[in-house]
Amino acid sequence: MTNLPEFEALLLERRGRRLTISFNRPDVLNAFGQVMHQEFVEALQFAGRDPGSDVIVLTGAGRAFSAGGDLNRMEELIANPAEFDREAADAKRIVFSLLDIEKPVIARVNGAAVGLGATIALFCDLIFIDEKARIGDPHVKVGLVAGDGGAIIWPQLLGFPRAKEFLMTGRLLTGAEAANLGLVNYALPAEELDARVDELCEELLSGNTEAIRWTKVTVNLELKRIAHALMDPGIAYESVSVRTEAHRRAVNEMKARIAAKAKE
Repeated sequence: MTNLPEFEALLLERRGRRLTISFNRPDVLNAFGQVMHQEFVEALQFAGRDPGSDVIVLTGAGRAFSAGGDLNRMEELIANPAEFDREAADAKRIVFSLLDIEKPVIARVNGAAVGLGATIALFCDLIFIDEKARIGDPHVKVGLVAGDGGAIIWPQLLGFPRAKEFLMTGRLLTGAEAANLGLVNYALPAEELDARVDELCEELLSGNTEAIRWTKVTVNLELKRIAHALMDPGIAYESVSVRTEAHRRAVNEMKARIAAKAKE
């Protein structure tokens, strides 16, 4: 069986024919920094070709799935916008890797899934979330366009009016609210999350592997067409917004609020 690769910011585990990829920066709520961006692309590519697995589970270490963008990394990208353009290309590879993997990909959203974290969860095939977890895409709260996939997947799941409401306000939903709206499959008490994910994994693993994979491929054809049409323009608009004074000011204000709260 193929050995699992080792990463700095991710943890890969195999149990039977189930491969689990965990974001592993619990001290920063699994926020995406430069290393995790690059490693996650590599991990998804490995997962897609791994002969030892038929189901993939994405989750987060600690108390969050992924808090999205790292504020310190945002400051670095403000100082060097060209680096943002390179990192945005990683976001594009993440989205298309999730769409291209033939195996079922299950999101086990054990805590906050915000920004890119929410996008990754919502591009998974099936989404289980802690009913009290928060999920949303607050790019606009830091003066950015939701260009790294949010503007693609939210309308497909909620329809345009609802998607615009949440993307333009940056409002976060509880897991229970997300399930009621049809954004995710199931919202569960935290203590039931593992059992339900395990149950579904076993159901998929006991099914017809080829039929399951090719059904996913067929369903994803339209979603991939939409992603191909919108991903580059979305990244381009986000690239413009990262260079604005409004973004710089929003990041500074958010860091100041976090610092003030830490002193309380």
